[in-house]
Amino acid sequence: MHTIRALLVLLGCLALGETAAYLTGIKLPGSIIGMGILFAMLQARWVKAEWLQQLTDALMANLTLFLVPPCVAVISYLDLIADSWLSILVSAAASTVCVLLVTGKVHQWIREKI
Repeated sequence: MHTIRALLVLLGCLALGETAAYLTGIKLPGSIIGMGILFAMLQARWVKAEWLQQLTDALMANLTLFLVPPCVAVISYLDLIADSWLSILVSAAASTVCVLLVTGKVHQWIREKI
C-alpha cells in the first residue's frame, strides 16, 4: 500500500509539472517543475519522506536500468557528437567550473549565517 501511495505522489507531481510547463509555456522540463512541486510538498509537510522511502530505495537500486536508454541514444548519435565534440567538451568543463564556484559561494554564505 505504501508503494502505491508513493508512486501516486511521484507520478502526480510529474503530471502537475508537465501540465504547468504545457499551460504556461515555460521552457523548463515538466519533470524539473514536478521535482520542485514534490520538494515544496515535502517542505510543507504535506507529504512525508517516509511515505516515499521504500519506492525511492527500489528506484535507486535499479538506477543502472534507467541509464541504459540515454547511453544507447548517445551511441545512436555518435556522428552528431563527433561533429561537435569540442563544443560539448568546452560546455561540460565550463558548466562544471560554474557549479563548483556557485556551490562554494553558497556554502560560504551559509556558513557565515550560522
